[in-house]
Amino acid sequence: MKQSHYFLKTSKTVSGDDTMVSARLLKQAGYIRESVAGRYFFLPAGQRVQQKIMAIIKDEMDKAGAQEMLTPILHPLELWKETNRTSTTGFELMKVKDRRDAEFALGGTAEEMFVDLVRKFEISYKDLPFQLYQFSPKFRDELRARGGLLRVREFIMKDGYSFHASEEDFKDYYEKMKGVYSRIFERLGLRTEIVESDNGYIGGEYCHEFVVESEIGETKYLTTTDGSYAAHEDVAKFRKYQDASDEELKDAQEVKGVGIIGVEELAKFLKIPVEKTTKTILFETDKGEVVAAAVNGIYDINETKLKHAAGCNELELASAETIKKLTGAEVGYAGILNLPKQVRVIMDDSLRGRKNFECGANITDYHSININFGRDLPEPERFYDIAMAKAGYDSPDGKELIEKRGIEVGNIFQLGYHYTKLMQGAVFATADGRQQPYYMGCYGIGVGRTMAAIVEKSSDEKGIIWPEAVAPFTVHLISLRGGQEQAEKIYRQLLDSGRQVLYDDRDLSAGAKFADSDLIGIPLRVVVSEKTLAQESVEVKKRSEKEAKLVKIADLAAVLP
Repeated sequence: MKQSHYFLKTSKTVSGDDTMVSARLLKQAGYIRESVAGRYFFLPAGQRVQQKIMAIIKDEMDKAGAQEMLTPILHPLELWKETNRTSTTGFELMKVKDRRDAEFALGGTAEEMFVDLVRKFEISYKDLPFQLYQFSPKFRDELRARGGLLRVREFIMKDGYSFHASEEDFKDYYEKMKGVYSRIFERLGLRTEIVESDNGYIGGEYCHEFVVESEIGETKYLTTTDGSYAAHEDVAKFRKYQDASDEELKDAQEVKGVGIIGVEELAKFLKIPVEKTTKTILFETDKGEVVAAAVNGIYDINETKLKHAAGCNELELASAETIKKLTGAEVGYAGILNLPKQVRVIMDDSLRGRKNFECGANITDYHSININFGRDLPEPERFYDIAMAKAGYDSPDGKELIEKRGIEVGNIFQLGYHYTKLMQGAVFATADGRQQPYYMGCYGIGVGRTMAAIVEKSSDEKGIIWPEAVAPFTVHLISLRGGQEQAEKIYRQLLDSGRQVLYDDRDLSAGAKFADSDLIGIPLRVVVSEKTLAQESVEVKKRSEKEAKLVKIADLAAVLP
């Protein structure tokens, strides 16, 4: 492609809104241009990169036996109503009506569509397992688009859905897909960490994000220095303090402490270790239930974990009026003692085995001390994990947790029977003729996010440095004064040999051409000039290296990819 006729328009200006490297460079280098907030044009060079990313994904998915197809973009809204996702999604649905007043959702994800497709056929256990996948536009009415391609309202996603006869079969397939995804991102030039994450309202234990470490990423996760454990902060587990004292039980008391609420101040006032305090917070759920969550005072409550423990989709702090009505006290003095029956108490496992501990007295300005299970309040039938993990705590395998940030480029997770039990007829015939719901998994990759992550990790102060596998072209041929005729010959030879070449034949200065070349980021630059031809050579430079070298024209084909 000759650059003089290629729709590749670079820019030296930088928008003040583009604080992230990928957003700035992809716009400046002419790969993308914003239409309206959160929606982008992929210009010819950007589309070439996007198509190469998709080709690598497709190659690995096809090798794994997955089968590509395509669903309609408009999803009949009755499907989403069938699974109650019109009210349980984590993003705003975009809806449209056709001329017959039929309602549709612009697809933000496609579980219902794939289940609806498969249930139209008679599926036997002999057909399972199989995976169907697509590259499809997705629409999400994000509150605030930001970060260029990292948080948008319209994007292309590779989403796949696997169908299984049992959870056991899914487990094996899930591990296989971990390997497939790792190979995809390795081929794309990205080092990813497989991070345990939250499966939202679906629940379940199988959910992982593929995260590229980056300070600009929205994913905050905890890991160990050796990488043996990695989990999103929403689900991370850790070794908790357990009261192993054999002290004798003391008499329970109510102690007045006017205005003393914080655990550090309270422990100092009561002359007890902070580990003896209890943090109790009341929440209201989307199901109209009030939940009292309690953890050891040294920890904070993890609301994502609490949602799973409470079996709800949304939580909000109980109002001061609700707290007063249920506990009889002002905010800050709630405790797990003597709460009314309509309040569900959920205790963290850091409370197990405690002796002589403090908790709110449910009386304004008062705290109860020397509280013990079995005597002052019944020990719960079950303790939960609802505490927030933090850097410095020990991982489940006893190693110190460190905090990182990263860009989520892909995820895999269990759907289980969630959709197949909600959608009538989503069954297969077992070997003995019974009808049974199939067990499902889901596998997604954000193509634009992946493109942005590559730029975030592979760029410098001059511009992008594309890995060869996804570069729009592999060779950037540049002609300078006196080199045009020979450059034309080399250009034709490279095209005839099947190489992907961008030929800068423009009438510009050497400095302008080199600046554009560095910004655009094609892996290999070949310069033909009067100076190089005097030695029957061309100048060859890798974008990732500082120094160029002279290569004889006769030897050029041998050194090019």
